[in-house]
Amino acid sequence: MLRLCPLISNGEIVPMKTFMALLLLLFLPVAAHSFAQVAGDKRQCADCHKMSLQEAGNLLQGGVDRVIKVERSEVPGFWAVEVEKGNQKFPLYVDFSKKYVFTGNIIRLADKQNITSQRMADLNKIDIGKIPLEDAILLGKSKAKTKIIVFTDPECPYCKRLHAELKDVVQRNPDIAFLIKMFPLQMHPNAYGIAKSVVCNKSLAMLEDSFAGKPVPPPLCETPAIDRNIALAQELGIRSTPTLVLPDGVLLPGFKKADDLLKILNPKGTDAAAKKNTK
Repeated sequence: MLRLCPLISNGEIVPMKTFMALLLLLFLPVAAHSFAQVAGDKRQCADCHKMSLQEAGNLLQGGVDRVIKVERSEVPGFWAVEVEKGNQKFPLYVDFSKKYVFTGNIIRLADKQNITSQRMADLNKIDIGKIPLEDAILLGKSKAKTKIIVFTDPECPYCKRLHAELKDVVQRNPDIAFLIKMFPLQMHPNAYGIAKSVVCNKSLAMLEDSFAGKPVPPPLCETPAIDRNIALAQELGIRSTPTLVLPDGVLLPGFKKADDLLKILNPKGTDAAAKKNTK
């Protein structure tokens, strides 16, 4: 389960009241006839059903800002409808009868892949060129081939837990490094000043002292970097800490174990680089 310090509840999308009312009315089992196939008819059920962008827009009118794409879902009997609401993109699932809409996570049993989560990540990719790195704190080697940007809060408990996992990743695969951007949340009253001290001193040690509950001296410089990071995070749709930004622009919010990160970042062999470096 995703663990993070939220600005929104558990990182979940909170639709407008009108849309929530619609979803409450529509959150019912899908009609059986939507999946039925006429006896003796060898055609797939999906061949009999079509839905255009305009039709999807009319069905979801008032609940979303716009419909981006409509395609057949991985789940039989449903369309995957990619929509935008409040500058965030996410998938909805509409059944072939066009009477029901589903907003929850769809998990593929074969490999436990969260199809909905993956669609959301792909839909909300960001341009990493928009992220300045002058104020970032390096964890790992500067010559590492793969660099991941991390938005973190020095008083966020899940950021603390993630930081330990990031250190494990770097130790096991030196070709991976992390560029840490300070993003203090308002819910942590001391985080803003600590973040400034970390950036002023370019100090990974200060960040780790904060995670360890040790006192961090007040900032010795004036820097606009923290305010810029807060504004940038809002612009990019980063609403919680910790959040990782992969090289292709995919956002990974929340705590992740080192093993999972290594699989995501190097699926062909998580510890290959580490073994190479020990020879």
